[in-house]
Amino acid sequence: MTLPEGLRERVLDASLRARMAGRPAPDVPEIPPAEAFSRAADAFYRLLCALDDADWRKPALRGLDIQGLVGHLIGVETDTHRGLRGDPDVAEASHVASTQAAAERQSGCSPAQTRAEWRRAADATLALIGPAGGGAVVALHGMRLPLRALLIVRAFELWTHENDIRLAAGLPASVPDPATLRLMSDLAVRLLPYAAARASLPGPADVHLVLTGPGGGTWDVTVGTADAAAPAALSIVTDVVGFCRLAANRVAPGELDVHVTGPAGTAAGLLAAASTLALD
Repeated sequence: MTLPEGLRERVLDASLRARMAGRPAPDVPEIPPAEAFSRAADAFYRLLCALDDADWRKPALRGLDIQGLVGHLIGVETDTHRGLRGDPDVAEASHVASTQAAAERQSGCSPAQTRAEWRRAADATLALIGPAGGGAVVALHGMRLPLRALLIVRAFELWTHENDIRLAAGLPASVPDPATLRLMSDLAVRLLPYAAARASLPGPADVHLVLTGPGGGTWDVTVGTADAAAPAALSIVTDVVGFCRLAANRVAPGELDVHVTGPAGTAAGLLAAASTLALD
């Protein structure tokens, strides 16, 4: 049977009108980064409220129990407040060392006191966001990021440590809502060229990255140091939640279910570089 002339073009045109290339269907609503941080904070607080007092003493991360890890996050919020106010002393401060005192201070507190202190600190961050302005650049813990990006980083960290606590307490892992996950995955992908440069990844390579599932999407980025050769073409397909866990350094590249088309060594190097984005 002969197909009508122009049928292929009409079908493609109709498909693109229904869904632009690179956007999953159904699409997720766009939310501001402040809303993503607020949602991550609420999810974290709900978890803290669900823990038994005995859970707070369980080992969690870097020699900290759960209460100490929450103390670390109190310290991060406090440093964030200073960064939002333009305090230069937190610009190059160590993410871990500068919060260690806040983590250790929780050992003399009840879980209820630590939980309430963290909630107040997170609420203070939300209160400071408005005056800082969406275009403000904040210097914090060796990063200089627009406020928009910093809030996504903070949402990313809260989700990561929420799951550290869930693992320590024997609870199932959580997944951010698709709108928050879209912001997190987009920022992680856009930071890939920086991570690749820091890892001295050879190249260049034109990467077509497809992250599947709600909150995922399709990105085209160029990574690796430039040389005389033409960029290699590399396609990577993997799950969006797994990719975000990789960017948080909570899974190894080999643990991802990945489909690669192109130079496998470059793909492995790029995924390894992605795991160095985490602050912990």
